[in-house]
Amino acid sequence: MTAFAYNAWYPLAWSRDIGREIVTRRVLEEDLAVYRTEEGVVAALEDACPHRLAPLSIGRLRGDAIECGYHGLTFDCSGQCVHAPGMPRVPESFRVRSYPTAESMGMVWVWMGDPEKADRSQVFHLPQYDDPAYSVVEGDALLVQANYLSLADNLCDPTHVVYVHQTTLASAGREETRVQHERQGNKVVTWRWVIDGPLIPIFEGLKDFGGNVDRWHYYHYHAPSIAVIDFGSARTGTGAPEGNRDDCIQMYACHFITPIDQRSCVQHWLCLKNSPADPAIDERLRSNLRMAFQEDKRMLEAIQRNEDKPREWHRIHLGLDGSSIKMRRIVEEMAAGNG
Repeated sequence: MTAFAYNAWYPLAWSRDIGREIVTRRVLEEDLAVYRTEEGVVAALEDACPHRLAPLSIGRLRGDAIECGYHGLTFDCSGQCVHAPGMPRVPESFRVRSYPTAESMGMVWVWMGDPEKADRSQVFHLPQYDDPAYSVVEGDALLVQANYLSLADNLCDPTHVVYVHQTTLASAGREETRVQHERQGNKVVTWRWVIDGPLIPIFEGLKDFGGNVDRWHYYHYHAPSIAVIDFGSARTGTGAPEGNRDDCIQMYACHFITPIDQRSCVQHWLCLKNSPADPAIDERLRSNLRMAFQEDKRMLEAIQRNEDKPREWHRIHLGLDGSSIKMRRIVEEMAAGNG
């Protein structure tokens, strides 16, 4: 069983999906009732009335408070009960847990651990998101019926691309290209370069390099649940490996993972690209990325089904597993120290 790190900011939902209707989200096996206040701030409360455990998410909003749909107990954004039918004075002990929230990069984030340790300045934000040289292609909230660390393994691993994503992200003949990795605090960086090769299918039509390219893949995994993949291409021989990327295609594929429970997670994804927004190009890119992530989903869910079967099995490790081993060690350290 996976031990969760609670003192961390987790993606909760797309900002676009949270409004003045109560919705429910599950994070780290805990159910939350989520909504916006009249001023637009996101509130997240434990989704269970302490009277008889009726879900607050099937209640109704009274201003900025939730009224339980069973007996009318009403809880404000802090989780304090402010009205209990038949009781002129509500005891202080009548309350539900409230979770700190923040918004960044079009996402609502939630702090599942000690609220005293919730530092909103530490919510993840990629500088390129605000850079006018980049445009944003917002994606989906993909339900994956697999443990979130299995998805994390995938997002620390450039080598699977050749086999899983042959029609979208890979080109043939590069199976043995060297992969490097290192730990940087609570982050693992994994990278590989492909020198003098063709454009990957997803980049075709975006820029004409007139021939082969040098392309890079840098996988930045911020434990416990954020992955940013910096990938791009430049005309071969123009110095991209040395840092000259003035004339290139560059994208950041951002993956914000919500662990639901031991066997499921949500993969929120978006893409930043160093070219202007274009409805036709953006929709093609979104469609291709959606296809690629469905390919991952199919593989990871099949793995989870096998993991759930009783069997005699001892995991073997390959050289390519180094970065995922580092990632899992960081998560174990965070979980052991509650963040």
